Amino acid sequence: MLKRPLLALQGCWLAGVLASGTLMATSNIMAQEEQSGAPSALQQQIEAADDSTRSAIEELRRLERDTRQLQAANAALSTRLVSEAQHQQRLERALNNLDDTRAALPEIEQLMREQLTAWINADLPFLKDERLARLAPAEPAQADSATRIAGLLETWRAELAYGRAVDSWRGRLQLAESNPREVEFLRLGRIGLYYLTPDGRQGGVWDAASRQWLTLDETARREVRNGLRIADDQRTPELLRLPLSVMVEDAAGGQR
Repeated sequence: MLKRPLLALQGCWLAGVLASGTLMATSNIMAQEEQSGAPSALQQQIEAADDSTRSAIEELRRLERDTRQLQAANAALSTRLVSEAQHQQRLERALNNLDDTRAALPEIEQLMREQLTAWINADLPFLKDERLARLAPAEPAQADSATRIAGLLETWRAELAYGRAVDSWRGRLQLAESNPREVEFLRLGRIGLYYLTPDGRQGGVWDAASRQWLTLDETARREVRNGLRIADDQRTPELLRLPLSVMVEDAAGGQR
């Protein structure tokens, strides 16, 4: 009879042990869940904060890049605006002076025409009628001063070109002691003007100082014939020994 209560006590103790083990297991599980759950939420908050910070930094960098680009664009635009403003100012000044310029064109045209006429009259007497004809305006009623001035500038260019060319042509020559006759003319730029009769027996050089024709000797006439062949591309260019029509200053400042 004494053994039964012991067994009963042992059973109660065993049940108590089991119950205690169950409670401890449950407590451990709950503790583990609490311990595992709390760090997970905090980690999520930290990660969310990191993502937000990274996004804010990236946005800040993008804004800085955009700001630098806008500053560069503004600098370029400012330079362009300054240049455009200066251009507009120049145009405005030109427009303000346009009326004065237009009013002065007739006087400029007249002055150019007078200077060209004086130039041709004082020059060697070659193709004089042709050269003077260029100075007469073709249509003075229809053309304005600017158009006529452009034509006068072309005449200036043609006159300047005469000084750089060797030329020959046939024409009529009026000498004081004889009737007009057909001759061959030779021009060496603006320094020499000569004539030669078709038979080669008479020839002369224009003397600018006395403004008359001077007779050439036989040797000079042969040189004129050579010059005519050179001008007609019938002879290789060579040095011509001829008297000049004008006085040429030498390197020492004298004349010859």
